[in-house]
Amino acid sequence: MSTGELLGIEPLELKFPFELKKQISCSLQLANKTDNFIAFKVKTTNPKKYCVRPNTGIVMPRSTCDVIVTMQAQKEAPLDMQCRDKFLLQSVKAHDGATVKDITAEMFNKESGNVVEECKLRVVYVSPPQPPSPVPEGSEEGSSPRGSVSDNGNGNGNGFEFVPAPRILPEPRDMSAELKDLISKLTEEKHSAIQRNNKLRQELEHLRREGSKSRGGVSFILVIFIGLLGIIMGYLMK
Repeated sequence: MSTGELLGIEPLELKFPFELKKQISCSLQLANKTDNFIAFKVKTTNPKKYCVRPNTGIVMPRSTCDVIVTMQAQKEAPLDMQCRDKFLLQSVKAHDGATVKDITAEMFNKESGNVVEECKLRVVYVSPPQPPSPVPEGSEEGSSPRGSVSDNGNGNGNGFEFVPAPRILPEPRDMSAELKDLISKLTEEKHSAIQRNNKLRQELEHLRREGSKSRGGVSFILVIFIGLLGIIMGYLMK
């Protein structure tokens, strides 16, 4: 698949080492081998699933630009590890000194007479690298899907949607982090309880020592008090 004369793309497939419940990224390099400023825009058939940074931009003459495509964490794997998602990269000449702020949707409108070059990129899932195992396993190499790379649209790029504004996707909070927070709180409460227990023991020991010093006078008064209490209780019982 050729990108024409404006931008060269490498590679021509978006290969994701697929893993469940994990964000995965891959990169594209756009090469401008002309003496013109080239504006580009990235579209996809599944904009809610991917984030592209940058999704629009300017590639200066005789320079390159890296584009990072991030796939959000998936809850289940597709059958046969095949993906029907596609990307469309549109490129057009811009005026000298153009910046990202100068890019408009009208620049990529072919109906307005603009010369817009397009390149379709398909998504390929590959197995993530596995650690070496002492037992040989008969695993198959990840291969590219054999489905058609054509879409339902024509030269206007029908079927593709503009990728949402670039943003840094937050990583889903791992359960281990929540467990760590809970363990930390429980540990702090345990230490606090131990400190309070030690303090109570010290106070009790102090009271015992004070009581032992004045045990002689206190015991006589205590006997009298108990005797009087017994007389009162006996009187009440009668």
